[in-house]
Amino acid sequence: MVNLLYTVSTALGGRVAILEDMIVDRDARGRGLGSRLMTEAISTCETDGCLRITLLTDGDNTAAQQFYRRFGFERSPMVPLRRPLAGA
Repeated sequence: MVNLLYTVSTALGGRVAILEDMIVDRDARGRGLGSRLMTEAISTCETDGCLRITLLTDGDNTAAQQFYRRFGFERSPMVPLRRPLAGA
């Protein structure tokens, strides 16, 4: 499963995507499903006129980072910050 969120970047002056979730069942990994999902997600964003895709991974999830790098994702100079809200 891939979940894409769309927003507008004022810095880029256009639509961008946030890849919020990408999940492949542990038992189904290693069969190319993740690569097909990512290829389709990138294609969808390009078709929809997005100028960038952003995603986050856990700092210690090196396997995911390696996977995303194969698709051209790079470490961003931006620093993620978050604030939990009540009920989170």
